[in-house]
Amino acid sequence: MDEQGYIIEFHRIGNAVKVSAMDPVTLVEVSIVGDPNWSEAQLTKVAVRKLEFMLAKTAHKAPGSGRNG
Repeated sequence: MDEQGYIIEFHRIGNAVKVSAMDPVTLVEVSIVGDPNWSEAQLTKVAVRKLEFMLAKTAHKAPGSGRNG
């Protein structure tokens, strides 16, 4: 788990790395494909940024938030 409590997984696929990040509270999951020469910390940072973007995006769509609800 990452320090924010996210679950991070790394999978080497050929000459790329697939990184999945999941928030165990909301079950929102995202994936990125990165350069295997990057450090795990760099890949994690990119995946967590994408996850946090998606969490913020889905929070705005929640019923009663004044948007789409």
